[in-house]
Amino acid sequence: MPEHFTYASREDSQKNELKPHLKQTWCLGQLDSRFIAQMEQILWLYAQPYDPAYPVVCFDERPCFLIGEVVAPLLMRAGHVYKEHYSYEKNGSCALLAAIEPLTGNRLAQVYPQRTKREYTLFCQALATQYPQACKIRLIQDNLNTHNASSFYENLPAAEAFALAQRFEFYYTPKSASWLNMIEIELSALARGCLHQRIPTIEELKRQVLALVAERHEQHIKIDWQFSIETARSKLSRHYDNIRPEPVGVKPSDT
Repeated sequence: MPEHFTYASREDSQKNELKPHLKQTWCLGQLDSRFIAQMEQILWLYAQPYDPAYPVVCFDERPCFLIGEVVAPLLMRAGHVYKEHYSYEKNGSCALLAAIEPLTGNRLAQVYPQRTKREYTLFCQALATQYPQACKIRLIQDNLNTHNASSFYENLPAAEAFALAQRFEFYYTPKSASWLNMIEIELSALARGCLHQRIPTIEELKRQVLALVAERHEQHIKIDWQFSIETARSKLSRHYDNIRPEPVGVKPSDT
């Protein structure tokens, strides 16, 4: 029995159970009537059966930072973790534009030095080409100022811009509700697959990302979305109640 020992109080025990290095983040945004209306529109789209004439496609873009090594990492060995030096160099950034059709697993991704209305237009042209038989591509995206048909008119002749705009129906996620867009699930998979590491050049990033997207496209990896309108109305019932005024009673006429 040691002569000295430390008594762990209940408070210390509870403190040790905390895990500040593990965290989850979420953001519902302001759940007003506009939020709920947009949310239900998207959830309704997700629930529709597959229709090749009206494919539902989820789109978003994310910045990718180009990071180079100052000191070469140690070669990997069996039974040892990968080791890299804490120092690194910043080589700028680029933009990944990506889309997925959750019901089929069809994918499209492009990497550009920047993300402007021009890159959005180029991506939508490529997306329209991928669905030549579709009457309308139902495109789910956020409210970024480049994500609308004005981008087409600023980068194409009017006739071409109008024709491209007719290929799409735009649906927007509510503010601060990117979690409603299934492309976020795909972007998380790409981050785990290759974007988590240091990639020094846009050429190398493009090679790795597009190879991974092509592999997932060929495997037709789909997304099984579980959050429905019914689930939303149940879990968010308090917010639904808050936006609906109390029904006005009808006063019976005096007789």
